[in-house]
Amino acid sequence: MYVAGGAALHFHTGGRVSADVDAAFSRLIALPDGLDIAWRDDDGSARLLYFDRQYNDTFGLIHEDAYEDSIALALAGIDPRVLDVRILTPLDLAVSKLGRYSAQDRADIATLAERGLLDPVALENRALEAIGNYVGDTRRLRGNMTDAVKLVANRTRRSAAGQDPRHLQ
Repeated sequence: MYVAGGAALHFHTGGRVSADVDAAFSRLIALPDGLDIAWRDDDGSARLLYFDRQYNDTFGLIHEDAYEDSIALALAGIDPRVLDVRILTPLDLAVSKLGRYSAQDRADIATLAERGLLDPVALENRALEAIGNYVGDTRRLRGNMTDAVKLVANRTRRSAAGQDPRHLQ
């Protein structure tokens, strides 16, 4: 199982908390019912974490080596011989966000950059490699990539200078 989206972002940064788990599988799998987890937060608020059965990595942008390069997670109670849970690297997570490139995706990429987990040149190279395998019109993807590379360069530079990047556009 390859975890992406907000859950992967939270793992890498401790940033925003996601209400769902976006994941792809290397094999066909019959998912059981009841994959939702409900609990009360420290302040008593009701919370829910659910497995997003609608997540699909075939419509977005993903590098062909993203799953091979993913990070294995050791989780209590999960036998990795039965279910090998892996998480996208920060770089591949950022690339995966270029397809939709919503305001949340831009914020997630900025958070990865602010934490020192992205390099603009590496992002551009990895995205260009991924776009090379994409079928269809890539103009929008290339524009998203150009914008994301600038965003990462700006956030990385400002974070390194000790400025608070949360106040930057």
